[in-house]
Amino acid sequence: MAKKKSIYSVHPGVAMVQKWIKDLPAKTGRTFEEWLDHIRRDGPGTEKEARNWLKAQYGLGTNTAWWLAERTLGNPMGMAEENPDEYLQMAEIYVKDMYAGPKSALKPIHDALLDLCFSIAKDVKACPCKTIVPLYRNHVFAQIKPTTRTRIDFGLALKDTKAIGKLIDTGGYAKKDRITHRFAITSVKDITAEVKKWLKKAYAMDSKA
Repeated sequence: MAKKKSIYSVHPGVAMVQKWIKDLPAKTGRTFEEWLDHIRRDGPGTEKEARNWLKAQYGLGTNTAWWLAERTLGNPMGMAEENPDEYLQMAEIYVKDMYAGPKSALKPIHDALLDLCFSIAKDVKACPCKTIVPLYRNHVFAQIKPTTRTRIDFGLALKDTKAIGKLIDTGGYAKKDRITHRFAITSVKDITAEVKKWLKKAYAMDSKA
């Protein structure tokens, strides 16, 4: 039976992690797998202790020590961040967990927003994380976030655009955040022509031109 194609795309962070793993031997003298084996065999037993040990014993930077310790002792799903196929499997679980329990009523809104994003252009990519679903063209231009039990914040990257109508300025531009505006979506009926207009604007603003 053919494997079902995911509606999601591999997060750009996966490629970054793959490059980090590729560069690890030249920078540290050990491959990724060798570090994991070494930490399991000779390191302390907790993630926090392993981080400190790696920095003190081997002079590893904070990010490298944190990553290696987490992969060895902390995060059982970590390989999803290194393997594109495993990431896509986890992406489905991230979204399922995002709308589990008290937020389950928001799932139809999420699906409608996702359909809207996919409808504006063929190169739109959805790359779920644990708490949000960012939408990419060249960069993140929109974001679906179930903020409360009754509301999804539909974020948009609109730079210093003046907020009018139901478009809310998040203060993100001043803080140099990618997402600068949002719509508060509590019902599928809130996904109006106004929302679609600003979504298309955010997509257009992420053009390479």
